[in-house]
Amino acid sequence: MPNQRFQANVTVAAIIEREGRYLLIEEHTPEGLRLNNPAGHLEQGEDPVQACVREVLEETAHPFTPTALLGVYLSRLRRPATGEDITYVRLAFVGTVDDAVPGRALDEGIVRTVWMTLDEVRASRARHRSALVLRCIEDHAAGRRLPLEAVHTDVSVRTPVVLKGQA
Repeated sequence: MPNQRFQANVTVAAIIEREGRYLLIEEHTPEGLRLNNPAGHLEQGEDPVQACVREVLEETAHPFTPTALLGVYLSRLRRPATGEDITYVRLAFVGTVDDAVPGRALDEGIVRTVWMTLDEVRASRARHRSALVLRCIEDHAAGRRLPLEAVHTDVSVRTPVVLKGQA
């Protein structure tokens, strides 16, 4: 096998709790209908906080205000159907949401949003997209928080790349 550089997929996730219930999404995945924290991939030119705000709005129609970094998580998934081996680095943020934006559609593949108690989340473990769904919620319930300033994005991320020959 050729010597290939390992690359992980960078994702962001939001852990949102209101009155003892956590906001989850139900979505279509290659493994079927699953529950997940509002989450998605970091896109080029984005900082992780911006990415999380965008993903929550796209997947829940709720504007999200991050208040803390919950943690950085590493996980690995091997898709049963394809054998694909994927490693994820997840930056999970804690925050609050405003009321849903009227008329805003949810992202393709998202079936609905659901508010669940910690016990309901635990009981639905077999339907979670990954083990990180419950792990992040458990960490939130345990009071884990880091300041948002713990995540730094260098200005170079937002600077457009100019290729040779372009001006």
